[in-house]
Amino acid sequence: MRTPDSPSSSTTDFREGAPPLPGRPDWIRFAAGTGLPTAAGVGPLLRKRLRFVGLTAVVVYAYFSIDAVRFTLRAPDLFALYWVVIAFNWFVFAVAAATTTRLWSKRPMSVRSLRTAEGVLFGAVLADVSVGLFAQLFVQHDLRLLPVLAEGGNRYFIYANHCSVLYFALIVGYGVLIPSTWRHCVLVVGVMALTLLTIATIAAVADGLDPGSMAEFLVPIYLYMVIAAGIAVYGAHRIESLRREADAARAVGQYVLRRRLGAGGMGEVYLAEHAFLRRPCAVKLIRPERAGDARALQRFEREAQATATLTHPNAVQLFDYGRAEDGTFYYVMEYLQGLTLDDLVGRHGPLPPQRAIHLLRQICGPLQEAHAIGLIHRDIKPSNVMVCERGGRHDVAKLLDFGLVLSQALTTEPEKLTREGALAGTPAYMSPEQAAGREALDGRSDIYSVGALGYFLLTGRPPFAGRSGVQALAAHLYERPEPVCGHRADVPAELDAVVLRCLAKDSADRFPDAGSLEAALTACQTTEPWTEQEASQWWRAHSDATEPDVPPITGRQSG
Repeated sequence: MRTPDSPSSSTTDFREGAPPLPGRPDWIRFAAGTGLPTAAGVGPLLRKRLRFVGLTAVVVYAYFSIDAVRFTLRAPDLFALYWVVIAFNWFVFAVAAATTTRLWSKRPMSVRSLRTAEGVLFGAVLADVSVGLFAQLFVQHDLRLLPVLAEGGNRYFIYANHCSVLYFALIVGYGVLIPSTWRHCVLVVGVMALTLLTIATIAAVADGLDPGSMAEFLVPIYLYMVIAAGIAVYGAHRIESLRREADAARAVGQYVLRRRLGAGGMGEVYLAEHAFLRRPCAVKLIRPERAGDARALQRFEREAQATATLTHPNAVQLFDYGRAEDGTFYYVMEYLQGLTLDDLVGRHGPLPPQRAIHLLRQICGPLQEAHAIGLIHRDIKPSNVMVCERGGRHDVAKLLDFGLVLSQALTTEPEKLTREGALAGTPAYMSPEQAAGREALDGRSDIYSVGALGYFLLTGRPPFAGRSGVQALAAHLYERPEPVCGHRADVPAELDAVVLRCLAKDSADRFPDAGSLEAALTACQTTEPWTEQEASQWWRAHSDATEPDVPPITGRQSG
């Protein structure tokens, strides 16, 4: 299932301080809401917890490192015996300091990067604790000397407690502090527990403990590790369940968020429902790590304005937008279930010519409306067009993602929201003038992208497939694409000519507007057009093409 507006990872090109887009509806207002913490999702929470863990490790190992220097000065003869342990103290301090510095910086970090930092911190501490235990058991041979060093009964039991305490604290601390699924927690704490169990078992066997002493030493250690792992896994599972329940109950304005549908470079999209109307919708929020970026906020606002401006039924519809009380910016769109053209062709192959014409004609409608008010989409590609069922009709095309929309009325503004020299768009579908970095684009740039999209629908590949991003840009500027009929012979010559005219290098040689392109596509229908009956039959035959409908929220979320 795709989101109705997949967040774009491409560069957006709006101007700071620019006036509202032309044609913006009067009913669009900033709305106060109940608020959504900008630390949405696991990433910000994980980062916050890792900062605490990292800072704690820095303080503890700073003390250990200083104490190691004092130890060396007091007993230089023992340095040769313990230098590995001392070196590991310094190593863990350096690793913890470097990782904590990165975690406390203002630079954004992905969840994958945070999990890497988690592995580095806990892995370094685990290695240090294990090196210390290894030195006690295999260098000092504590188990072998224990009958001499300790008197009375239960000495192996007491020593097992000594060996287990740090691992127990590390395992339970991980389960309680670090947000993770129970499966992830099992993997991590399993490594920690097995490390201790392996070292202790090998040491007991190597030092030749008798069966009674071995049981007195190993049984408590195994028991402690099972208890620690159980507490950690249960704690992680319970905390994660509570966090998910809180996420599901989160609200922005009048909208209750159910679950995240997707995320991109700019925003996150959630399946949501209006609190009173019970109508499913899609809520797009600015990504938490971008919430403090004034330019990102303004680009997000401009995207909402552009989407709200269009009223054509083949453009994704925007219902509402505003800011929550905590400053989180959001907008609300219709929730669509279906397939993007990227998925449709990827799963089922190139489309019959008549079906391709049917879908391309629908895309021309919202483009004609957008171009008439001076808006250029700039990112028309297969993943930004969804095919779905609306109002009882099948194969309805919806143009999505106006994150890169450009207003011709704003091209003279001196301040830009894009980094200078950055290109906005997707290389495989860019027009030559867009690939050259020109700012004075008009609707014919989108016409070129529609031609590239048509090429993809008919052949299963963009005009210049198999090229890197830079090579694709150069090809759009200087190479002529191979005719569509070179890939499949059943494409009518008239349709091939329409696609190639859209892909003309000189914008003057293309169709002058989306209306002319739609008329040319209509004229290509030399046989029976793609009908609603054919579309309905196709969707019934591929009923597994989308996920089943999500049941509406009925008041309370159960755990």
